[in-house]
Amino acid sequence: MVGVFLVTMKTLLLLGVLGAALLLAGCNTLDRRIQQNATTFNSLDPQTQEKLRKGVVELGYTGTMVYIALGAPDEKRDNLTKAGRTTDWIYNTYRQDYAGTAHVGYRRMVAFDPATKRPVVWLEPVYADVYRDRVEPRIRISFKDGRVSAIEQVKE
Repeated sequence: MVGVFLVTMKTLLLLGVLGAALLLAGCNTLDRRIQQNATTFNSLDPQTQEKLRKGVVELGYTGTMVYIALGAPDEKRDNLTKAGRTTDWIYNTYRQDYAGTAHVGYRRMVAFDPATKRPVVWLEPVYADVYRDRVEPRIRISFKDGRVSAIEQVKE
């Protein structure tokens, strides 16, 4: 009975730690971003607030408004041209594509041979599915003078 109680306590402790980790990982939610930037969000009209809640970004928005709507970008790039300096925020899509099967080694197999009354050893090939990580830009937002000046989005 004590062993069952210890296993149950360990399981509960593990679940508690995992739950706390999930709460900490979820800190970059929309509500959290709104809370962090409450002054900016509350100064906006209700239509713009609703657009930000839906993740919609429009020309003229500030970096804070884009952050509220989409979160932190995966990449930031500065560009300098004759027209001036711009900053791009890039939001990526991450996925894995199946790339086939690959030989990854051998598994040692042992069986008893009743005729020779000795163990027989052979190697069996082992194969595994291979996936390749793929990163693609989903949204690119350009800022000029602190405001959104261009939005590029992949059509799906």
